[in-house]
Amino acid sequence: MEIVKADINDFEIVKNITHDTIREVYPRYYSKGAVDFFLSHHSVNNIKEDLHNNRVYLIKENDEYIATVTINDNAINRFFVLPHFQGMGYGSRILDIIEKKILDKFETVSIDASFPAVSLYLKREYKYTSYHKLKTDNGDYLCYSEMELERS
Repeated sequence: MEIVKADINDFEIVKNITHDTIREVYPRYYSKGAVDFFLSHHSVNNIKEDLHNNRVYLIKENDEYIATVTINDNAINRFFVLPHFQGMGYGSRILDIIEKKILDKFETVSIDASFPAVSLYLKREYKYTSYHKLKTDNGDYLCYSEMELERS
């Protein structure tokens, strides 16, 4: 497994990993309005801004891109593993590297965790810091937890 810094030339790869994962996984946990909200939150403009600010990484396994992660200071803002690579330990291996990178500079790692990811973060000793419930444009609700990992 290799983690590489992404640049604007990698935009389509980052967008596809992000949007494909949201479209395939999130409907199992969220209403259509919430899924649409996630897609608009991880918009073309937001992804491009993160790429321009050198915050985005891509993860390769055997020359295939399998995941993306965005880091903004001590926050993990966008972390998606393609669905057919989930459940194989890649998420944990990626987090091992990313958490170390963040904790070398900061006291904590923070993340906004969606329902599908909360159990992964709890196993890694993240703690809940807050819970949010947002009403989407069509009246559905999007719920997520802010979580934090402290340097040990």
